[in-house]
Amino acid sequence: METRKVQVTGGSTYTVSLPKTWATENGVSAGTTVEFYPEDSALLLTPQSETERQEGTLDISNIEGERLTRAVMTMYVSGFDIIRLEAGRITTDQRRAIRSATQGLVGVEVLEETNDSVVIQDLLDSSELSIVNAVTRMRLIAQSMLEDAVRALIEDDDDIAHDVIERDDDVDRLWLVVSRIFRATLRSPRAAEELGVPREDCFDFHSSARQLERVADHAAKISNIALKLGEIPDPVAEALGELHTDASTVLEKSMDALFADETEEANRLGHDAREAVLEIDEHTRQIDDMLRDLDPVQAQSLGLIVDSLSRSADYGGNIAETALQKAAPRP
Repeated sequence: METRKVQVTGGSTYTVSLPKTWATENGVSAGTTVEFYPEDSALLLTPQSETERQEGTLDISNIEGERLTRAVMTMYVSGFDIIRLEAGRITTDQRRAIRSATQGLVGVEVLEETNDSVVIQDLLDSSELSIVNAVTRMRLIAQSMLEDAVRALIEDDDDIAHDVIERDDDVDRLWLVVSRIFRATLRSPRAAEELGVPREDCFDFHSSARQLERVADHAAKISNIALKLGEIPDPVAEALGELHTDASTVLEKSMDALFADETEEANRLGHDAREAVLEIDEHTRQIDDMLRDLDPVQAQSLGLIVDSLSRSADYGGNIAETALQKAAPRP
């Protein structure tokens, strides 16, 4: 840390000198334009930069399969707009993994292909992306997935179950968009300004999006189990339907708390959601007692569903905790 004293020039203008080491490392010299970003009581300074698209290169000679797919997704989340993948010769399996990665990302397409390289590009304008809209969309999909997964189980409807499993990919794509936006706000104050969302709020939205992504995963898990189970006893079906209603209520209240404009409302909804999670714990114990009278194989599968619904409520409780922290006074 370095300190500087504020000077007054011309009788009314405040000036302060920049550390020479920092200026040299960042290409700041006489005549360079810098940008200032007010953030509550802080003032962030950064050299003015051209809004060029970020390009990154990755040697994939020894990477294939799921590792290659994950590597491409990681570069996307890190903020690269153009990703160049190079190798002595790109194999058919590698091209398949690259296509799988692009299909799992929003707005990303293969721009160029040769024997030794593949270039993919993000075609979306980052300044037009909204973390609020992405999280809102995740909320709608994840909650509908959980509802449909339980319906597929109770009604023994394989078509609904398959549809839920497919929708999990939509939530995963949105989760990667949220992660990309959040990382951009950490790197550049300009990104946060373009979003119109404080960086602390971006952190809260990112944390909550992670919980929604997990809810969607459990909805898909329930659907996969439902495809194998067949019909279940009516008393158990009714109990699971009630458990889902309770879990869904927790998620609804916690997300309403996260998006609430008024502090009082956010606190009320957040505390209600947290208290409801404790009631669900008792509900799950009652269902576990019911399962003891069933065939052991069926009971085990249904126990996994109870666990998934309980965990989904817990994730809602985590969102409620984030909402309470977001609504708390800031120093």
